[in-house]
Amino acid sequence: MTTLWQGVYPAVTTQFNDDNSINFDTTLNMIDALIDEGVHGVIVLGTVGENCSLSQQEKREVLKAAKERVAGRVPLLTGVAETTTQFAIEFCQDAEQLGIDGLMVLPGMVYRSTEREAIHHYQQIARSMSLPVMIYNNPITYGVDVSIEGMKVLAQESNIVAVKEATEDTRRITELQSAFGDRFIIFGGVDDIALESLMLGATGWISGLTNVFPKESVAIYELARQGRYEEAKEIWRWFLPLLRLDTIPTLVQCIKYAESLAGRGSEVTRSPRLALPESEKAMVRALYDDAMTSRIDLSKFNLD
Repeated sequence: MTTLWQGVYPAVTTQFNDDNSINFDTTLNMIDALIDEGVHGVIVLGTVGENCSLSQQEKREVLKAAKERVAGRVPLLTGVAETTTQFAIEFCQDAEQLGIDGLMVLPGMVYRSTEREAIHHYQQIARSMSLPVMIYNNPITYGVDVSIEGMKVLAQESNIVAVKEATEDTRRITELQSAFGDRFIIFGGVDDIALESLMLGATGWISGLTNVFPKESVAIYELARQGRYEEAKEIWRWFLPLLRLDTIPTLVQCIKYAESLAGRGSEVTRSPRLALPESEKAMVRALYDDAMTSRIDLSKFNLD
């Protein structure tokens, strides 16, 4: 299967009203803005999209609305985070019928799988429909690492085409390339090592903080793609304090609060996630204010 995924793919937030219902207008306007600002793809219903906090009907409503709004301008992927393999299969088949372009598949939720079980989960999903599949490998959060040997098994599934590599070990990118060449598209999946991942040959970056500063994220990717690493590092060093918010347990609340500071969305999350206490808001606000004070003029890089 030939799939052309590359560049910066924000894992977008799902926006809620104060009564916790989905605010589709704000969610879709945010997606519009991200596309207008140059992102190369969009992922809905990831962790930052609070996938596990939505009902099955709501998830499908988000997919349908996002599909209509994106309208083929960039690839549209959905996160797949279900408690059982059968539920995941049903969701993926519905996503295919709705015209979604691809899937970012997590291991089964709640139950911590062994690697053998995770591989079986991915195999059954891949065989249930024809959409291209990205494996989301995040052993730190989900407790299971699909190793190089495990990826050799999954390489036999023609529609498993990509890996979101979130082990926090950049050596894994080289190991994947050494073992598989260009068999898998590799996305960096941890915001605060994204530049290192791109420098090592990752073809894309799946990001949470791109929701707040999309133009800077795209500029880092474009400079890295062109081998202009010294220039990329200038933006990177400016961005890194904020990017670290992507690696803490309250990343969703932090990203949503930063979005609200930027006028790009609301901080409202669904319980059990609660709004940040004032001390943590002050920390995020200080990082955001520092970034705004020292924001880099991207025009000097001549990327247009």
